[in-house]
Amino acid sequence: MQGPSREQALLELSKKREQFDDLALILWHSYGVMATLLQEIVGVYPALSPPTLTSTASNRVCNALALLQCVASHNETRNLFLNAHIPLFLYPFLNTTSKTRPFEYLRLTSLGVIGALVKNDSSEVINFLLSTEIIPLCLRIMESGSELSKTVAIFIVQKILLDDTGLAYICQTYERFYAVGTVLGNMVAQLVEQQTLRLLKHVVRCYLRLSDNRRAREALRQCLPEPLRDATFSLALRDDATTKRCLTQLLVNLADNYD
Repeated sequence: MQGPSREQALLELSKKREQFDDLALILWHSYGVMATLLQEIVGVYPALSPPTLTSTASNRVCNALALLQCVASHNETRNLFLNAHIPLFLYPFLNTTSKTRPFEYLRLTSLGVIGALVKNDSSEVINFLLSTEIIPLCLRIMESGSELSKTVAIFIVQKILLDDTGLAYICQTYERFYAVGTVLGNMVAQLVEQQTLRLLKHVVRCYLRLSDNRRAREALRQCLPEPLRDATFSLALRDDATTKRCLTQLLVNLADNYD
């Protein structure tokens, strides 16, 4: 299938993907479909650098990515998707820095595919992601992306941290902990200026999970940003009992000197 007919098919399938529970199985097992989706992705690589991606091209590849997200979400195709190393084809999109809408949409949709993979708390997914460069890519987006992209990127990092292997990996070396801690600290500084609750919730949960690691806890006693220690966010968290409880628990963890 080539030209306008393929473009139309991608559009129609992506629109209807929520209506069919087994669409992922059909996509994966139908001859040539996954190869076609990858062809759509690889086809826009030349437009990434220098950044010349148009809205039309971005929309088309995002329709292909939406179908990949469908495959990544399904219990019966998720591991097949990983074993084929398909997420790696998305990393060039996450590595872009252009702030234009076509690139932002491309990054956000690519993050959505990775986000769909981590939602089910699968250790296979976490191990795969840890073996790749997903953490540095997410950290950069957490620091400089749009609010929506930051939210999905920190959700992915939080899911990695919630896995015991992921937490151990990030806290294994000073460099990894410092990279994550620096970006989280910068996000706190940005949140002081613009208090966005959904981002703040993820930031607090990431710090709380880091405090479960002894070495990280010792470091956080010295480097936890002051706005998380004082009442800076009390108004923003006024109606969010769960995040308030997480923040309180974080401060308790850091105050306990008898571990």
